[in-house]
Amino acid sequence: MQETPDLTLSLLDARFTDRLAAAEYLESIRWPDGPVCPHCGESERKAYQLKSKTRRLWKCAACRKQFTVTVGTVFESSHIPLNKWLLCFYPLCSSKKGMSAHQLHRMLGVSYKSAWFMCHRVRYAMEQPPFQRRLTGIIEADETYIGGKKRFPERRKQLSTKVYYERQREAKKARDERKLKTGRGTDKVPVLVLIERGGEARTFHVANVTGKELKGAIGRHVDRSARIMTDSFNSYRGLERDFASHEYVNHTDEWVRGEVHTNTAESYFAILKRGIDGVYHHVSEAHLSRYLSEFDFRYNTRTATGYSDAERTRLALASTGGKRLRYSETRGKQNAEGTST
Repeated sequence: MQETPDLTLSLLDARFTDRLAAAEYLESIRWPDGPVCPHCGESERKAYQLKSKTRRLWKCAACRKQFTVTVGTVFESSHIPLNKWLLCFYPLCSSKKGMSAHQLHRMLGVSYKSAWFMCHRVRYAMEQPPFQRRLTGIIEADETYIGGKKRFPERRKQLSTKVYYERQREAKKARDERKLKTGRGTDKVPVLVLIERGGEARTFHVANVTGKELKGAIGRHVDRSARIMTDSFNSYRGLERDFASHEYVNHTDEWVRGEVHTNTAESYFAILKRGIDGVYHHVSEAHLSRYLSEFDFRYNTRTATGYSDAERTRLALASTGGKRLRYSETRGKQNAEGTST
């Protein structure tokens, strides 16, 4: 197939307005050497295109089955036109802190429920296969805490006036305590990042911040020849026995000592928290891992590593094959976004 120009957010770009142009663009990404049957994997006996005014339909010359470019991808069985899918992928790949489902629901003219599910399928496409390689060089490890205010699910009309105001006082007391106590020991969800200086980041939701949990995650993802940089948290102690070295800074009186610092990890967490607090507002623990995959993907394909917005979007679209996320797999879990403007 001929090389197609980069995707840009332009009203003149037919790929954002015409579903057939969008399908042809996706074909150029998934099938650069011609169509491949998703049913039997046949590519040598070329598939041929059937006449259709509404979609680009193909038929395999080997197994005689019909297919489109969306079969076997996150787009499969979606009733939303492909051009609107591109309009969903592009801002999620190009916006540094993400884009809320409410914003996309207004932009795309689809329901909020559809936009929310579309975003989760885009994040699923952004997920990278686990354990592709171990991180090497200088690795910074740090943890942070994601969460918000304590909520009471009962509505006021379901409670007596006395119980309602008791709950309100409890919530205010909890907020006041959090002003004095942050990070470890709160009711927030712990998140660990392993970040390769000049390379990629890997972020995980961990059950707790014990030494066993943190060291286990580091051991699974970091090469033994790496130098580990952390803060002075006791759970990291003893890493020097398994890696080339372990150096740490005590944030009570220092932030940098030569090459020893965790500033790269702190910068990553700044972007993550601004995205969650300022764009998504609330992320449930049930869906947190997909949001972390989204931020990891954008960081690992950042401009400093040579990717443009168009190339980042193209890479995400190329990763849609072999992935399927059904709504039933997310239904029943706590909604991952609060109201967002």
